[in-house]
Amino acid sequence: MDLTAIGQRVLSQLDPRLVAAAERALRRIPFVRDRLHAELEGMLGKLEPSLKPYRGRLPDHARLPDAPRPREELAREVEAMAREETPRWRDGLVSGAVYDGDPEHAAFLAQVQTAEAHADPHHPGLWPSVAKMEAEVVAMTASLLGAEEDGAASEEDARVCGAVTSGGAESILLAMKAYRDRARAGGNDAPEIVAPSTAHVAFDKAAQLLGQRLVRVPVGPEGVADVAGMRRAMGRRTAVVVASAPAFPHGLVDPVPALAELARERKVGLHVDAGLGAFVLPFARDLGYPVPAFDFRLPGVTSMSADTHRYGYAPKGTSVVLYRGHALRALQYFVATEWPGGLYFSPTLAGSRPGALSAAAWAAMLSLGRAGYRDAARRILETAARMKHAIRSIPELRLVRDPLFVLAFTSDAVDVYRVLDAMTARGWRLNGLQRPPAVRLAVTLRHCQPGVAERFAADLQASVAEVKAKPAENGGLAPVYGLAASLPFRGVVADLLRAYVDRLYRV
Repeated sequence: MDLTAIGQRVLSQLDPRLVAAAERALRRIPFVRDRLHAELEGMLGKLEPSLKPYRGRLPDHARLPDAPRPREELAREVEAMAREETPRWRDGLVSGAVYDGDPEHAAFLAQVQTAEAHADPHHPGLWPSVAKMEAEVVAMTASLLGAEEDGAASEEDARVCGAVTSGGAESILLAMKAYRDRARAGGNDAPEIVAPSTAHVAFDKAAQLLGQRLVRVPVGPEGVADVAGMRRAMGRRTAVVVASAPAFPHGLVDPVPALAELARERKVGLHVDAGLGAFVLPFARDLGYPVPAFDFRLPGVTSMSADTHRYGYAPKGTSVVLYRGHALRALQYFVATEWPGGLYFSPTLAGSRPGALSAAAWAAMLSLGRAGYRDAARRILETAARMKHAIRSIPELRLVRDPLFVLAFTSDAVDVYRVLDAMTARGWRLNGLQRPPAVRLAVTLRHCQPGVAERFAADLQASVAEVKAKPAENGGLAPVYGLAASLPFRGVVADLLRAYVDRLYRV
């Protein structure tokens, strides 16, 4: 065993605080710092062509041009880039990202967005149409998620209510703000969030932005939230516990009924992140699939997030956050009464917002109806079953448990990150996971197109055979994920991610 491997093994056994202190000390040494930066630059340099494919082919603009460029010319450039990028998602070779499967649906939503292009929910007096649409999007989503069966629908103060947001991360952040403020009002000056390790990273973002402590609890042997572990992690500062339906990495639904009872027992909130499942799981249940209770039908569920821009088939940029009761929702609002600019309020993080996106979400939901969503769920679940069979048929791979429609596979026989790179070379855009190393595919209507599931099976089999036959090569994502998985110094990994984002902003 080489010295690097020995060092990594030793460091992995140390207290994380000691490892962090050692990392800080090492990074102060000029040689180490310079070598680290050089390594990161070299690694990212290999990714540069994929990050900036138009460099040298289309004009770059680092400053505002002196003279206006012709609109026709600009339109041609945008159309050329769109033509080049469309096959990446149109042909069903991408995990998630684009969820609808009907060009007519997309054209219809574009028509709606054009009609409401100037609308802004921040000015309801000018655009009452958007206020109407957002209220109905919230009500329809709440109805879908058990609001009519929660036993409190007749009580105004306890009725399920909510707001339209810009996406799942904002829905989660607003809910965590509401719980933080409720806890502080009750005398808890340092409210904590308790969440399974598989809960979406947006909870980390929320905790960081809101100054909260997030307690991550390892999942149990079944890959879902460990109720006993969550109970042990809770304390007098716990303001909210978190469940996923399903969790982003492996597509597994947490034991929400048990967590709901735990939350009620401890008199804290339970937020269910149904960003992926809100518009699939209710219809999967209708179709006879084993879907555990996960929504407001459970009295202990006090808030939920549901992404209309995923399996709700609305354009990117909308989600819904729901609360059991108006008092909890009011805590997400921002109001200012003393500003010289006038009385001010904002229900979400943004002030001005694109009303066109809210209008399109409303139109998407009504144009599909329950029948449309049920049919979409049926097609997705049937296609996912075929893709799961393809994964299971390859001896070197194994599924991470048995999810419904968000699939993850790993391997004890081959480097699964190299399989990811081999699939990328064949046109696929899948997600890399870590802890354990795995590859993820969120099945959408795009994968339900004829021949896509068969191509996935053939390409996956060929990719595994290629990895077994060929030695590792430089480039691709395998070295990046390999570095992230092996380094105990997490600050180095954070540097890598920041450097990647920096490159996105380079002209």
